[in-house]
Amino acid sequence: MRYITNVIRSFRSKALERLWLTGRSAKIRPDLKSRCLRRLDALNEASTPRDMNIPGFDFHGLRGKPKRYSVHVNGPWCVTFGWDENDAVGVDLEQYH
Repeated sequence: MRYITNVIRSFRSKALERLWLTGRSAKIRPDLKSRCLRRLDALNEASTPRDMNIPGFDFHGLRGKPKRYSVHVNGPWCVTFGWDENDAVGVDLEQYH
């Protein structure tokens, strides 16, 4: 069981939230789980979105409003998130082609 701080405030993906809270999720491919957890751990420690600019994460902003950000997981899969004050919000696992 993870001890949660208030940096990750909300999830869009129930499967990703379950992975974060329990370390398991049947709906997330096994080859993505550890990479997702590393990115969620880093996101949970971040003070600003720019803190996610870590080698190998391919951090970048996405177009649109409200502003969202993306970090690469594997292949077309990315963890995306918004930022509100000091917290990550709407954290999701998305597939980009």
